[in-house]
Amino acid sequence: MADLILALDQGTTSTRAVAFDPDRWRPVAVAQIPLEQHFPHPGWVEHDATGIWRAAVQVCREAIHQAGGPERIAAIGLTNQRETTVLWDRSTGRPLHRAIVWQDRRTATVTEALQARGHEAAVQAATGLVLDPYFSASKIAWLLDHVDGARARAERGELSAGTIDAWLMFNLTGGDHFVTDVTNASRTALFGLGELAWRDDLLELFGVPRAVLPRVLPSAGLFGETDPALFGRAIPITGCAGDQQAALVGHGALRPGATKITYGTGAFLVAHTGDQPVASTNRLLSTVAYQVGGQTAYALEGSIFSAGSTVQWLRDAMGAVGHSRETEAVAQALPDNGGVYLVPGFTGLGAPFWEAEARGAVFGLTRGAGPAHIVRAGLEAMAYQTRDLLEALKADGAPPPRRLRVDGGVTANGWVMQFLADITGCEVERPAYQEMTALGAARLAALGAGVIDALDQPPSGEPALWSPAMSASDRARLLAGWDAAVAGCLAHARTRA
Repeated sequence: MADLILALDQGTTSTRAVAFDPDRWRPVAVAQIPLEQHFPHPGWVEHDATGIWRAAVQVCREAIHQAGGPERIAAIGLTNQRETTVLWDRSTGRPLHRAIVWQDRRTATVTEALQARGHEAAVQAATGLVLDPYFSASKIAWLLDHVDGARARAERGELSAGTIDAWLMFNLTGGDHFVTDVTNASRTALFGLGELAWRDDLLELFGVPRAVLPRVLPSAGLFGETDPALFGRAIPITGCAGDQQAALVGHGALRPGATKITYGTGAFLVAHTGDQPVASTNRLLSTVAYQVGGQTAYALEGSIFSAGSTVQWLRDAMGAVGHSRETEAVAQALPDNGGVYLVPGFTGLGAPFWEAEARGAVFGLTRGAGPAHIVRAGLEAMAYQTRDLLEALKADGAPPPRRLRVDGGVTANGWVMQFLADITGCEVERPAYQEMTALGAARLAALGAGVIDALDQPPSGEPALWSPAMSASDRARLLAGWDAAVAGCLAHARTRA
């Protein structure tokens, strides 16, 4: 009996598959494979697209086997790292270059030139996005211009370019379906938020031929069926959303004003804004939250480029801790931050600054400061950056959230969660089951397959809560130090421009 939903969650640092029981929305099978990062030049980040595909097949097969076989899987939902871009041969399915990851900054000169020519206002009005190398459009153009013969082949319709969801859909369906969903399309800077379609003026601006792009579909519905040779039978793929939008669905944050933030490699604050896009005047992003049943929901989003990756840097590059979980004890052991601030601009700064040339910086070092202070500063930075996003959201007219819903690996650190509550002045809620991205993809697939009738079901289990406990004066003092550190980082970035 087909009674389970399989979520394929392809993230920045791993690929996993989770089989859910839709009656209780608890996982019954899980498989995961880490993803290697490639850094060929400073500011460049790449993934092996073929490796991603192989890992996706392997984790799906392992989860399906654990769950009792392919006959138990009613549908598959897909969620993915957004903006990461792949270019491949449409006939052979072979990638022509490593995938360019969302963190990659190689096209900064392109987007800066477009800004200098006065295009940002029009791009933001059409797409809800700022001009930044974060988004897919300049990555696609770079691939077409730097892979030998690619642009001419793309014009002839021989190549496909897309985000990771489109790449996996193409392969899962044996090359039969080259499709994406509206949430991923809305992250390319080529897709109009109003008309929900690729725009010719943006294609011309970035130099991307329409023939290279996928067909855009709603977030719930039939995307295609898997090649029967992959998993033992054809399984319908009926849900898809970019990872942050999927997490919004997983949290059940489906009404205007509901806000969540996911702390993964980066951190992404998403606030549901209703059935119309809201234009930000504070450099937040307007984006599609999801589209189901003919209805489109929109959101405002703030993107922090380095969150969990900061912890990885502290562990792997700095050797300040042997394991990520040790950071909690290190931070707790210090009476305060000693005036030390770490601005994690390793791959630039995201919202609300959008400074591609920013690089990581540490401020406030004294002879009394040591590795523990830098560890604590790296953890504190996540809360400070979240506060910056909430302030931008408030300035855009959104009511401040009373409760901030959180998920992602960093939320296992109770010290960070308490500091987050203290700095933002919000209650922080962590669900009992934290894999909101996979859960959201599964729920979209269940809706698309007709297994459920609606998405509005909150996560099961009792959440953990943290309430603000810091005095207003201490909060103001810490934030003043952070604001000064960011100002110094931005000043240094201007010397690189």
